[in-house]
Amino acid sequence: MSTSETRPAERSCGTEPAPPGQVEIIEPREVPLGGPRAMTVRRTLPARGRTMIGAWCFLDHYGPDDVAATGGMRVPPHPHTGLQTVSWLFTGEVEHRDSAGHHAVVRPGELNLMTAGRGINHSEYSTPETTVLHGAQLWTALPEASRFTDPGFESYAPAPVRGPRWELRVFLGSLAGSTSPVRTHSPLLGAELVLDGRDGEVTVELDLDPGHEHGVLLDDGQVELAVDARRCPLAGGQLAHLALGARRLAVTAPAGRRSVLLLLGGEPLRERITMFWNFVGRSHEEIERFRDAWQQQLGAADAPARPDGEHPAEPYGPVVPRTHGEAALPAPRLPGVRLKPRA
Repeated sequence: MSTSETRPAERSCGTEPAPPGQVEIIEPREVPLGGPRAMTVRRTLPARGRTMIGAWCFLDHYGPDDVAATGGMRVPPHPHTGLQTVSWLFTGEVEHRDSAGHHAVVRPGELNLMTAGRGINHSEYSTPETTVLHGAQLWTALPEASRFTDPGFESYAPAPVRGPRWELRVFLGSLAGSTSPVRTHSPLLGAELVLDGRDGEVTVELDLDPGHEHGVLLDDGQVELAVDARRCPLAGGQLAHLALGARRLAVTAPAGRRSVLLLLGGEPLRERITMFWNFVGRSHEEIERFRDAWQQQLGAADAPARPDGEHPAEPYGPVVPRTHGEAALPAPRLPGVRLKPRA
């Protein structure tokens, strides 16, 4: 993923300049994911003018895809550093393998969180039993104090919180009296909200932490958000950014359909990050080092030469085996301009 790609602008709902709780709408853009048989995802973070929501720095939303037609998810081994990956599915299954020795099947309603820390590589493939694939892949940037921590992996299936024709699953942080036990390295919120409007319009109201900024991603259709006194329509695939200071969120779903949203949040990271492909760092030079290390590990043609007799290091752990017959992905070339740190 290159930060040099074109990004759609944001649309504001409310007055200017932005007061506490201001809502901005981020439009998705289509991006190919993976190798030669790339699946298409809809990306809303990072966006022009918006690199992060709290420490959330990356949001891909995909499906529902007919796997027989698209081939599903086929992402050969690739590296990460300086981040945590958050996988959340609505439909289908994805097999995860990583160089720290973890092997898991990602299923709907279950959080799978991988900590890259100082370096890890992993592969992601939809399972043979999957006919429809639908979900989201997110990253959180690790703060300076923990971005070189040891790699790790956690799974968690949150119990639902239920109200009149709505259901909430909190997979990170706390909301509506539910708290996830999964460790994060900065204060974060992650939850799935489902509103069942099949028997008529339905509204749910939630108290927010005003010390967090928030994001609301709608899977499909259209809902109305009310953030304190501000109202804003949200269409499928769009991401609403709620500025610091918002205390209450009401979501109204129309009659006749089931609406699914992801709620994200967190304290502003207050650190500038540099992103390129699968790396999160702090400078162009650091990203260059991360890339060179992976290319050396693969023995790629454009890898920097090593001193005679020096064995290749494995900063990302042993490359995950070719369980699906596909070689690890080499890193793309850096753009011809310097990567700029962004807040």
